[in-house]
Amino acid sequence: MLIQESHKDVATQAGGDMRIFLFHPTIANYPKAKFPGVVVFSEIYQVTGPVTRFARQIASQGYIVAAPSSYHEFTGPDPLAYDGPGTDKGNEWKIMKKVSAYDEDATLSIDALLALPTCNGRIGATGMCLGGHLAYRCALDSRISSAICYFATDIHSHTLGEGKNDDSLTRAKDIKGELVMIFGKMDNHVPPEGRDLIRKTLHEAGVCFSWYEIAWAQHAFIRDELSKGRYDPAIAGICFEMLKELFNRTLRSELGPRSGEDIEVEDIC
Repeated sequence: MLIQESHKDVATQAGGDMRIFLFHPTIANYPKAKFPGVVVFSEIYQVTGPVTRFARQIASQGYIVAAPSSYHEFTGPDPLAYDGPGTDKGNEWKIMKKVSAYDEDATLSIDALLALPTCNGRIGATGMCLGGHLAYRCALDSRISSAICYFATDIHSHTLGEGKNDDSLTRAKDIKGELVMIFGKMDNHVPPEGRDLIRKTLHEAGVCFSWYEIAWAQHAFIRDELSKGRYDPAIAGICFEMLKELFNRTLRSELGPRSGEDIEVEDIC
């Protein structure tokens, strides 16, 4: 599917205009075709080449993608470099930005998708690293049907944003859509005890979720550029198939509201 790329600058209460990069699928001779929307949240480096390519991949499957630039309070929409100074700046801004401002970014991105006449009204979210956490928080919005979070950082330690004291885990019950959490077992950014805490909390909160820990994957294993030797294209491809299955089922199908009753599983071979 072909893609049209554009951007929209949106004023924020937190400060500065947030640039939302838009990736819109097109089908020849169908100018009024409608598509689901997906918000793609980036790492600490803003919307880089790998994030752009990830967004294009999703858009090519028939989703309108909105990728917001997170650090509009501090800088323009250009990405940070995958180097020492870029990493330091991204980590600094990550904990200078208010959690309420992250949530405002998510709200504005959803609003931007829903305002498009070509959006069918169903929205998903995804992201990697910081973006994985932001996709999780985006799912706190009841308008999100599903979210898939890749190696989401800082959820287990509740250290996102100004004051390093976010409420992401304590608000798990607010997630009404379906969630997919993917981690590498060798990810030292989210240690085993941290992953156990997230999984236990989601289970106790009654969230509908799938959980995957990949044996030999490290942090940033889906980033195809300057991943410090951690990029695994085979595993990244499998994880993208998980994204396609989730979004195809939850954003394309007319499922209606989830009833939530227990499903009886027969004890048969």
